[in-house]
Amino acid sequence: MAGGVRSGAQTGRGQVPTLQRSKERLATLRWAILVIVLLALGLLKVWYHFHPAPPPKRVTPSEMAATANSPNAPERLTVKVLSVRPHDPEAFTQGLLIDDGSLFESTGLNGRSSLREVDPRTGAVKRQVSVPQQYFAEGLALVGDRLIQLTWQSQKALVYNRADFKPVGELRYDGEGWGLCWDGARLVMSDGSDHLTFRDPRTFAVLSTLKVTVAGQPAYQLNELECVDGVIYANVWQTDDILRIDPKDGRVTAVIDAAGLLTREERLKTDVLNGIAWDPATRSFLITGKLWPKMFQVQFVPASR
Repeated sequence: MAGGVRSGAQTGRGQVPTLQRSKERLATLRWAILVIVLLALGLLKVWYHFHPAPPPKRVTPSEMAATANSPNAPERLTVKVLSVRPHDPEAFTQGLLIDDGSLFESTGLNGRSSLREVDPRTGAVKRQVSVPQQYFAEGLALVGDRLIQLTWQSQKALVYNRADFKPVGELRYDGEGWGLCWDGARLVMSDGSDHLTFRDPRTFAVLSTLKVTVAGQPAYQLNELECVDGVIYANVWQTDDILRIDPKDGRVTAVIDAAGLLTREERLKTDVLNGIAWDPATRSFLITGKLWPKMFQVQFVPASR
């Protein structure tokens, strides 16, 4: 009996260091796991910094129109080429308009921006004025005898006399300037979003804004604009799509697919489609793009399904 007690006492005393060591090992293991987790999270953070997840693919207006199944689905159109004309391949086209048989063009990039009058048939530059280097020129509109040229991020519109390109003033605005057109009463301006802004032609004050939708979905990246017979046409940046927009409710009533105008080889040397000019004399459009070697006289016709 005594032997049993002594044996039990010895066993109890022998277990204390063993339990302590087990607790220490468990604590060490927990710290090791925590350190490993923290190191893994740090490595993941570094990896994602240098390998960010690609942004979600934005559906183009053409894709929206192709899948839309509602009474508000936009008409699907394409371009019928009537003639092909030369265009300066160094011109980073931002704005384009025709007035009384003359083609006026705004070109962009800092240090390369300009205002031009171009022969619409030969593409020859008839006259040109350079824009100060600090400005990246954008959209262009004609109001009476004044040409108004937006700048991208300088929040300033440059105003010229149509007859001699002499600067006659500046207009201020908030945010970015992309496209501009004149509907006969108001200036319509885009900023790369899904909204259009209507402005007073003299003061440039905001009169109203309009959300643009394709089959109920926002139409983002609205760029160069052309006002024609009570509707608005807009290039969609980084796509071959041109939208026909109802200015009353912002609904896109037609999506024009202008893909395939340049050959594959030509397209590799150019930037995006940009530039819509309505010619009332021929009831047709001139369209081109940034650094494109050609302009295309086109009509918008129903697309074959």
